[in-house]
Amino acid sequence: MSDSDPMISSEFVTLQTALAGRYSLQRELGRGGMGIVFLAQEVALDRPVALKLLPSELATREDVRSRFLQEARTAAKLSHPHIVPVFTVDEVDGFVFYAMALIDGETLGERVRSRGPLSDADATRLLREIGWALAYAHLQGVVHRDVKPDNILLERGTGRALITDFGIAQVGDVSGAGSEAGSEPEGTNQVLGTAELMSPEQAKGAPVDARSDLYSLGALGFYAVSGRFPFEGSSASVVLAKHVTEPAPPVASIAPQVSAPLARVIDRCLRKEPDQRFADGGAIADALAHDTAVDRPLPVPLRVFVKRLRAVAQSAFMLSLLLSMFAGPWLEDARIGVLGLIGVLVAALAAILGGHAGSLAFQARKILKAGHTLEDTRLALQLDVTRLNEELRFEVGDRRLGSPVAISGLVTGIGAFGAVGIFGGPRFLLGVGALGIMIGLIATIRRVVRGAKPAELAGKGLLKLWGGRFGDWVFKLGGLGLRDAAPVGIGAYRPTEMAIGLAANKLFEELPKETRRELAGLPDTVQKLEEDVRALRLQVKELNSVLAEIGDDPAAPGREERGRVRREVEATRDEAVARLREAVTALEQIRLGLLRMHAGERVIASVTMELKTAKDLSDDMANLLEGHREVERLLAERRATGMITIVEE
Repeated sequence: MSDSDPMISSEFVTLQTALAGRYSLQRELGRGGMGIVFLAQEVALDRPVALKLLPSELATREDVRSRFLQEARTAAKLSHPHIVPVFTVDEVDGFVFYAMALIDGETLGERVRSRGPLSDADATRLLREIGWALAYAHLQGVVHRDVKPDNILLERGTGRALITDFGIAQVGDVSGAGSEAGSEPEGTNQVLGTAELMSPEQAKGAPVDARSDLYSLGALGFYAVSGRFPFEGSSASVVLAKHVTEPAPPVASIAPQVSAPLARVIDRCLRKEPDQRFADGGAIADALAHDTAVDRPLPVPLRVFVKRLRAVAQSAFMLSLLLSMFAGPWLEDARIGVLGLIGVLVAALAAILGGHAGSLAFQARKILKAGHTLEDTRLALQLDVTRLNEELRFEVGDRRLGSPVAISGLVTGIGAFGAVGIFGGPRFLLGVGALGIMIGLIATIRRVVRGAKPAELAGKGLLKLWGGRFGDWVFKLGGLGLRDAAPVGIGAYRPTEMAIGLAANKLFEELPKETRRELAGLPDTVQKLEEDVRALRLQVKELNSVLAEIGDDPAAPGREERGRVRREVEATRDEAVARLREAVTALEQIRLGLLRMHAGERVIASVTMELKTAKDLSDDMANLLEGHREVERLLAERRATGMITIVEE
């Protein structure tokens, strides 16, 4: 296509003439080595499509034309939610093209280049969805061989990931290393693909199978969380040599904010030997199933409330700080005295907190009218704290020491004072020294506050305050006079145990007073089960983190010891998962019993039995949760020594 406007180029006009009545071309979307993509409207079905055209100068080359049609036909036979579907493959008046679904979004490459690496949650979702897509393609006998950021589309609005461009796909038996069908065009021995994401076997020109795509998926994940590839170089040949000869750097060494389970999956995909990688894309998705801390889209009322809660907390802190600044001058006034000053401060703080509590109660009333609960706001605040902590870890990492500015300021200050005190230097150095030390101290404090305990800044104290009686009191005040609010869908974003618990409590409150008296312990039992399930979820996540840190690399030192420890931790994790299911089942049985009571059945005795079973289960889980201490010990030992051992009882 010429440098002129593509809408009026001769190629555009000629193609539109050939396709008149079938497709209405609108504009060019992009182009690559194997095709030009146009935005078009399919006339018969009145739907937008992406139309990929083989350039005319390539359409006359039989090998290129054959490969282009193979791409289209390969993709056309694949039907999966995470593979861009192909609708039509056709030739008209010498034009070779195919029409595929138009995905409103951007490529992964565009996303990372414009806004930086993905969060843990987004990267986890990406690897799971593309893993499923590759698993499906491999079952159909297709190896993609060019899994790269610009071949991954991220749908706008939903965030769904889809893979496209099967231009160099291998079709045939992909289960073993001896696959030959559908390899390179006859008579060639080319190494096709993108150097930065190519598996060692593909880089050497050896036969590849499905596990080659998994290596590329690992390199893709590495790029998604770090913004760079595991191997980079001045030329493709240099990069390919690194893939073949050098071990991939651990992704955590480049992107320290990445969670241990996600890092473990990426690192395992990047192993040199195919049989040391995952068996298939489905196994990758399963490995990440316990780390799906996917960002939940909070409803607008809850997002606004959390924002308001933080603003109130910051405002109260600033007002208290200003109030304390006047304490000194007031104390100098003999008429006030210490007790008088304390009284003034207490009264002022009470007025500040009372005013803010009234503001929050007004917001709480709006939350209740929108169909949400106090527990919803607590969960929303927890998710907000988690998000802020991730951002702080990415910004400052795990460093505890002062920044270069802090160190430079302190060294300058001490040096200046030393020059004056020891060597009798000019006295203006005292001012320089004082300024340097002040800068150093401020920078050090900033580093400690922002780096050492990000959870405190992000809202640990606020979580504790809002999770206690203060939150209860504010919501009771906000709910005065309110009756029924519009219910929120049970699957909106709440954890399963919370959704069931809220439903059970609502059913309980709607029972006659006498019946509620007979089942008086039900709300407390439901609340305890909810807390147990949350604690078990946390334990499962931490146990999976331990497993990720132990790893399963057969080449790592201490293989036998690691294997023994891994089996012990896996057994503990599996027991926690089983108990978690039992607890959720107990909650569900209580809710079902209440539903039957509302339907007119006399099942009080049955519900009472369910409550007793739930209480016994809760007592048993208390013992299981003691394993939390062992988890913490394992983590501390691993980080301190690089090894993990289990003490025999």
